[in-house]
Amino acid sequence: MKPKKYIKGRGAQENVHNRFFQHIYETRDDFLEFCRLEGEEADTNKTQYLPIFPKTIVNKVKSPDVGMAFSMNPYQGCEHGCIYCYARNTHEFWGYSAGLDFERKILIKKDAPDLLEAKLKSKSWKAETIVLSGNTDCYQPAEKKYQITRACLEVCLKYRHPVGIITKNAMILRDLDILKELAKDGLIGVNISVTSLSEETRRILEPRTVSIKKRLKTIRILSENKIPVNAMLAPIIPGINSHEILKLAKAVSDNGARSFAFTVVRLNGAIGQIFTDWIRKTLPDKADKVLHQIAECHDGNLNDSRFGIRGRGEGKIATQIHDLMKLARRTYFKDKAFPELNKELHAAYKDGQLKLF
Repeated sequence: MKPKKYIKGRGAQENVHNRFFQHIYETRDDFLEFCRLEGEEADTNKTQYLPIFPKTIVNKVKSPDVGMAFSMNPYQGCEHGCIYCYARNTHEFWGYSAGLDFERKILIKKDAPDLLEAKLKSKSWKAETIVLSGNTDCYQPAEKKYQITRACLEVCLKYRHPVGIITKNAMILRDLDILKELAKDGLIGVNISVTSLSEETRRILEPRTVSIKKRLKTIRILSENKIPVNAMLAPIIPGINSHEILKLAKAVSDNGARSFAFTVVRLNGAIGQIFTDWIRKTLPDKADKVLHQIAECHDGNLNDSRFGIRGRGEGKIATQIHDLMKLARRTYFKDKAFPELNKELHAAYKDGQLKLF
């Protein structure tokens, strides 16, 4: 039997079983295997955009390990295909796999700007920073077509409401005009994810993301326009990017980042199986070592759901990572700080215009 073909341009290499489904149907897999044996093309590998219509868009974040109170996601699923992404598991709630489905079936929330506006106008709502991309990247490729993120930023500007952004896509610079207006009143904070300085590592780890060079340039342009940037050096994966910590910190600092944050990788739910399959295909010589080191950070398991520990890790390897991060802060971020966003203006703009006093 021929070895299974590596799917270029994707992170996950398979669709794993959805834990909410009681039955597994083998017919589809048999058909795909037949096509592989016969040399036929069974999968076009195209991305599908599927509209959904949620009743709300702003989510309260209950986890004590996440540095945000509220999040908002214009899209579910993410075409970037980052193999380690914790958000993969959420695709199962929609009836899809956390594997390839997460990258190829993107759910589009076209009503997000209207739902956000209704929330900000609500009498009971008091301004708290809402973070775009608490789950999946708001500047993933779908945004180029649907522009939902831009429309949401326009709503935040209209109501002078504080907003955060997490992304690894240079497309954010398209909205520099809105970001600059928000920054004038201290209403915007941007988090740019930079996981490696190696393009080879990026291509296999985050296959449909922009280059590292463009990410660093994005940090620099945002910073030059007085838009505060926090760099997300996350996740740190032992044996893959853990040796780059000091170089990563220096690179983002040199380009204007005011602070950085990090997590130690954890492979919860279906991600453990997806990541294991991926690393045995992409980095077979390193696979056992990397998997063992990840497990060493989480009491011998790839999975870790313990609040307060799951994102930090524990043990010798995790301690080494934390020590390097402390050194990086002392060396490259000594006199830098990320600002608190302004929550004072929104009350006066609830009706869409400044109230007269």
